[in-house]
Amino acid sequence: MQVSAASVRAEDSKRRVLKDVFGFDDFRPGQDAVTEALLAGRHVLAVMPTGAGKSLCYQVPALVLGGLTIVVSPLVALMQDQVAALRLAGVAADTINSSLDRDANVAAWRRVAAGQTRLLYLAPERLMTTRMLEALARLDIRLIAVDEAHCISQWGPAFRREYEELSRLRGIFPDVPIIALTATADETTRTDIAAQLFAGCVETLVLGFDRPNIKLGIEAKQDGKRQLLSFVQRHAGRSGIVYCLSRKKTEEMAGFLDRNGVRALAYHAGMSKDAREANQNAFMTLSGVVMVATIAFGMGIDKPDVAYVFHTDLPGSLEAYYQEIGRAGRDGRAAEAHMLFGLGDIRMRRLFIDDEDAPAEHKRRAHGRLDTLIGYCETAQCRRQILLGYFGETAMPCGNCDNCLDQTPQADGEAEARIVFAAIAQTGERFGAAHIVDVLLGHETEKVLARNHHRLASFGTGVAHKKDVWLSLVRQLVAGGFLTLDSGGHGGLAIAEKGRELARGDVSFRYRVEVRSRASRGKTRPAAAGTEDLDTALLATLKAVRLRLARERQVPAFVIFSDRTLIDMAERCPRDLDAFAAVNGVGAAKLREFGQIFLGAIAAHQSGVSV
Repeated sequence: MQVSAASVRAEDSKRRVLKDVFGFDDFRPGQDAVTEALLAGRHVLAVMPTGAGKSLCYQVPALVLGGLTIVVSPLVALMQDQVAALRLAGVAADTINSSLDRDANVAAWRRVAAGQTRLLYLAPERLMTTRMLEALARLDIRLIAVDEAHCISQWGPAFRREYEELSRLRGIFPDVPIIALTATADETTRTDIAAQLFAGCVETLVLGFDRPNIKLGIEAKQDGKRQLLSFVQRHAGRSGIVYCLSRKKTEEMAGFLDRNGVRALAYHAGMSKDAREANQNAFMTLSGVVMVATIAFGMGIDKPDVAYVFHTDLPGSLEAYYQEIGRAGRDGRAAEAHMLFGLGDIRMRRLFIDDEDAPAEHKRRAHGRLDTLIGYCETAQCRRQILLGYFGETAMPCGNCDNCLDQTPQADGEAEARIVFAAIAQTGERFGAAHIVDVLLGHETEKVLARNHHRLASFGTGVAHKKDVWLSLVRQLVAGGFLTLDSGGHGGLAIAEKGRELARGDVSFRYRVEVRSRASRGKTRPAAAGTEDLDTALLATLKAVRLRLARERQVPAFVIFSDRTLIDMAERCPRDLDAFAAVNGVGAAKLREFGQIFLGAIAAHQSGVSV
């Protein structure tokens, strides 16, 4: 096949930008294909896992194409971090947003209008104003990038109505290629993004969703505070994120960890802007800090050394769960995603969906997504197989989830299911799991006696198992569709049609035998390959230098250099600027600004002098 001269020039240009500006010798998987499509003028929907380098997919073409690239981003903090990182790399980037004063925004626009800015970051609501669109139409727009594109889909996990307006972009800028990027989109969400933003005319690239360095684990919720503290103490000195369902619980858990010797900070939308920013900056720049947060914290967070993500409560969907756990292990080292799960979580999530001001079809889909997540929590199969299967990928058992590591035992549960069904039927199909289990165990509680449930034939029929076993069985029967949960009332259980089929012997039921705190055994994969013989003292020195530089410039530490770059630096131990330029992630601008500083730190470390 004959290759045109223009194609050769484009290939040379993009690789020159990749090396000279960003300091990388080669593209990561998927980046080259996306870049090539954009340079050829085609629209692209790129679905890539967290940490795969989505930003470079539009930053490299932006610099090759010249003119102005518009980047749509949902969060002010995310835009500001991206702009700071680009400027340190020698790229003319700007943002116009509500957190800046009028003079700063006016100055930024003047640079844009004068053709000095290569990338302009805007929130969707600011971009889609008549005044902004008319002003941009007079400029040389070469590329539009829509980050966190799942926000445009009404079926996605983080739908934002202000993103709906972006569907007008293809008509306003008909000759400009558009790229939509996300780490979180199942097939339904991808189809919706393609229809909304591109009217179906788009080249879709889906890179693998697997994050094999993250150990997946789920534990029955028993004593949440104790379970959280035990987990965090196993990762002492490491940074982590703890997600809670409510603002109140976020504050409680952060305080609890702090009182038990863990440096923990809270983050939720009810805090003042200054308090949120101070806590986020501390988390991003310091090591060993635990951020306890609601889902208000996370989108755009790119801290490489997050060792774990811990959910104290059930997330909203598998997409949300995948996106949240993806904030762990971006440095490639072994990391953990651990969740506590109880029947009360299901009821709360059902209530959230039912109380939402949304069409019936949206609620139906949301309940379906929640059902899928519950099934993931209760499965005895490899969790990674279930998770990747949801996104359309097949996988072998991973050997790095609790079910694989602990070889979760299963048992025939048909007899136990019939015992549960009998108690539910005899009590009128309107009581929750706790009361049903009290009946099965023969507990003469006030509630049981008041309703004469101690006189039922099912009273005391479950003494062969302990309470935890019955609660787990009930959760698995709900997850399997054998029981339904009245989310609008008080969590009452009822027998579903599938349960009646089981009672008749038409279908079977095998249950996962719950093992208390099995995830606390602490089996994890070893650290990422290539780091075992690393001079950890030198790496610590380089991180200290990076932190000092970040504080001086008031930017997150990763904006200076990523952990990957510091690890490569510590392995290579460059002695001069030419050798420093070969370090992965060192571009021309950072070579000029930081080269001598880090070379000095390396030389001082090798000679035994403290810096």
